[in-house]
Amino acid sequence: MRVLRVFDPWKSPLCTCPFKYSLHPYTGCSHFCLYCYATSYIGRKPSVPKNRFLDALKTDLLKVKQGSIIELSTSSDPYPPIEEWVELARNTLTLLLEHGMRVLITTKSYLVRRDVDILSKTPSAVMITITTLNRGVSRILEPDAPSPEDRLEAIRYLKDHGIPVGARIDPVIPGVNDDPLELKDLVDAIVDAGAQHIVTSTYKARGDSLKRLSQAFKDKSLASLYKEKGEIVHGSIYLPKNERARLLQPVISRAVERGITVATCREGLGTAFFKAPSCDGSHMIALRKKRVNSIESAGENSGA
Repeated sequence: MRVLRVFDPWKSPLCTCPFKYSLHPYTGCSHFCLYCYATSYIGRKPSVPKNRFLDALKTDLLKVKQGSIIELSTSSDPYPPIEEWVELARNTLTLLLEHGMRVLITTKSYLVRRDVDILSKTPSAVMITITTLNRGVSRILEPDAPSPEDRLEAIRYLKDHGIPVGARIDPVIPGVNDDPLELKDLVDAIVDAGAQHIVTSTYKARGDSLKRLSQAFKDKSLASLYKEKGEIVHGSIYLPKNERARLLQPVISRAVERGITVATCREGLGTAFFKAPSCDGSHMIALRKKRVNSIESAGENSGA
């Protein structure tokens, strides 16, 4: 297939995602997040629409089973600033709706709010990435991404319009956005905005992203921490398991306290850190389907 890809091309044993396809309307990402892992193989460049993308997608969809989960997107944000007028993600959603696909969207952008008219007709869920409530830290980490406040507002908007929504607290970076109290406050803000699920993970270093972060946060000794304590796991440098557990525990415990589902992403920390039917939030699609069916049944029984 030309643009649809089975997710997890590296076949990591730590991946707990259900079977799904990944789909990227754009190459590159104009948010320019310092921690981005995709820059290690595609470079650091702004979002550019893929050539003849919709034509390629139409062909690919003929080969995919109806009802498959398709995620926009796993590395390049499907809602960069140019999406506002290019509308490539919106046209993609229309095609996926026409072909009966289930849709999972992962984004940092409030632009996703524009497409609730399509999402309301599609078995879908949205995951909004928020790494910190600290606007100053966010501006350094994610220089051209929407503010944390705008992302929280996107969660509220989607929730108010009946779209299942969760959040990614990802990545948690030692010394940068790992303060336990701040992480708990972030969970509270996300839940109060209307999120039903959280997935979280630690920063997995790659050479170029580690260099960027080390230059931006010179006092955090990130390079020495990862080089001295880290181990290579499927192309990325992981911190020791006990250190990763310590970093993520505040998110897990607070989410459990707040009564929402929560999981980790590619951490291998066991069931104590995995309290959800899925890590990526795709279980929310099924929850929505059940809700729609129950509403339709109620209407039929009442003679509506």
